[in-house]
Amino acid sequence: MLKRASTLVLRRGLSILNNDGVFRVHPSVSQALAENRPVVALESTIITHGMPYPHNLRTAQEVEAIVRAENATPATVGVIRGKVHVGLSSGELDFLARCDGSMKVSRRDLPYVVSQGLSGGTTVSATMIAAHRAGIPVFVTGGIGGVHRDGQNSLDISADLTELSRTPIAVVSAGVKSILDIGRTLEYLETQGVCVATYGSSKEFPAFFSPSSGFTSPYQVCNPDKAAELIESALSLGVQSGVLIAVPIPEEHAAAGQQIEEAIQAALEETNAKSIRGRDVTPYILQRVNELTKGKSLHANVALMHNNAKVGSHICCALAARTKKSKSQSQPSDCNIVVIGGINVDFIAKGKSKSLQFGRTNPGSVCQSYGGVGRNISDCLSRLGRRPLFISATGRDSHSEAVFNHCRHMNTSGVTRLEGASTATYCAVITESGELSLGLGDMDIHQQITQQYVSRFKEQLLSSKLVCLDGNIPVSTIRYVCSMAKEHNINVWYEPTDSEKACKPFLSDAWKSLAYTSPNLSELCTMNKTLGLQTPEVLPSSLEQLLSLAVALSRPLLEHIHCLVVTLGADGVLVCGEHQAGSVRLQPRKDKKRKLCAVHYPALKVAARETMNVSGAGDSLAGALMAGMVQGQDTDTCVRMGLLAARLSLASPHPIAHVLTAHSVDPHRVPHHSWPPPRFLWID
Repeated sequence: MLKRASTLVLRRGLSILNNDGVFRVHPSVSQALAENRPVVALESTIITHGMPYPHNLRTAQEVEAIVRAENATPATVGVIRGKVHVGLSSGELDFLARCDGSMKVSRRDLPYVVSQGLSGGTTVSATMIAAHRAGIPVFVTGGIGGVHRDGQNSLDISADLTELSRTPIAVVSAGVKSILDIGRTLEYLETQGVCVATYGSSKEFPAFFSPSSGFTSPYQVCNPDKAAELIESALSLGVQSGVLIAVPIPEEHAAAGQQIEEAIQAALEETNAKSIRGRDVTPYILQRVNELTKGKSLHANVALMHNNAKVGSHICCALAARTKKSKSQSQPSDCNIVVIGGINVDFIAKGKSKSLQFGRTNPGSVCQSYGGVGRNISDCLSRLGRRPLFISATGRDSHSEAVFNHCRHMNTSGVTRLEGASTATYCAVITESGELSLGLGDMDIHQQITQQYVSRFKEQLLSSKLVCLDGNIPVSTIRYVCSMAKEHNINVWYEPTDSEKACKPFLSDAWKSLAYTSPNLSELCTMNKTLGLQTPEVLPSSLEQLLSLAVALSRPLLEHIHCLVVTLGADGVLVCGEHQAGSVRLQPRKDKKRKLCAVHYPALKVAARETMNVSGAGDSLAGALMAGMVQGQDTDTCVRMGLLAARLSLASPHPIAHVLTAHSVDPHRVPHHSWPPPRFLWID
């Protein structure tokens, strides 16, 4: 279980880079999602195909303004030059509004439009895909597509309906346009298992320009809380289908409904006479209806979009509140962990040959992932149900957008985003076997995790059970936390990250306030050297000599540090500390008269062909061990949780395995005979 600051992701991680290259999440959207604030997705065909310029641009701006006024973040989805944007800048909105020849992009069109670098407005189905991918649960539109009239013969059925059946997202709309076969549309939605509910005091299903269609919805939700409750229930069931919330047009704007309906019928007759078919029908009818009603339909269309945006924002905010409440209730009340450390965006260049030749181009692959020791440990704890507060710093750049989107499951409210700074990046060049050949890092941002910034979270630090520091943060910040720990009896875990940074707490008496540290042998040597103690120039090769050296180097540190977890790579882990009932006591106590011992746990075997990377194994071990400690588990259980988490990491393309759960690291699920026996050692 080798430990490195970088994240070595092998070839299977390449899809992450490719996908991030296609989908672009606007910083305001990624920030809101990372902070668990409500985000409302909006489609863009209303901009590109629904209204003429400048009405289209003005309407889009007004709808976004309404969403913001209701304390939610708008995320208009569109395709610009082959990139799917989730959230648009003002310039990008204007570009789509003026774009001649823009495509109408549905699910089937996405591959072509992206591959050709084209631009266009996303329909309901394409917007649902992008919103769901970004993690946005609520999408507001005007009206959805449906089964066209005579659809039983033509089979002209909108992709919106099938998308609702396979994408778990809530769509807030004004029902279905009356140019469609509303009855068959509702029947089709029922067949596809889509939950449909009318919003308000009636079950009457709306028909876009009219609050009444002559059909009823299966269900009805009377307010935002009830709608949010329905959506939350649907999402939690994991049925992988959407929810349609049909919002009637306000009565004051429905008065012209009869005139609009007559214009629709006339426009329908024209489409038949002119043999207009398929995707061209709806834009033609909307344009003709606007002409025939002298703009009244356009006015009603804008009014219902405004209303949908307001109602959808209310529902989205209610859903966010319910989600936040649910998370706070499910989070263990006795678990308070703070992790302070670095975030990296890593680029891993892996050669395809056993050796790399410098000065020339070598064949290989390049992958991107997300690392940083502090981030990794926080990720591990979060996946094990502990959800610590993570304090760190990034730039306000494209890399940070990707990081926040990737870390949505974590509590990143303590991560500051700094203008003009660059998110930490690391580039590793590795051989075919995974050995590091060359590494380059831009880690200056970590110096912005200052004492002054961390002091903003003093209340959380004082109430925590455990504070974990990684070696990336400044020495002054480490000293600040250690002084607070000494004064208020806080348990601090120091994760060195590498040999150079292992010395940081030992440059002063700050190390005497540490409760735990988890070095490898090289880092343990650095700690001893910094204290002026003698260390060997070359590390031994045999296991017996390694254990003997680790015990000798741990002994002086145990004068003040309660417990050392010495990682030995493929040889496992050595836990050193106070003896208790044949093992090491993990929970600190004030009694200074301690009898010291060490227990060696061999690593769990992982076949070479199953090993994807070795970068996150140490962080997984530490994170899972911490999780067990705060749960009050015994030492043996805690260490074995860590070993199981490390094995999952080794077999994963990610530093922290995405399949990591409390269940997957439960040592009681592993047959007793599968565990290599630990070895007990006394420390003189």
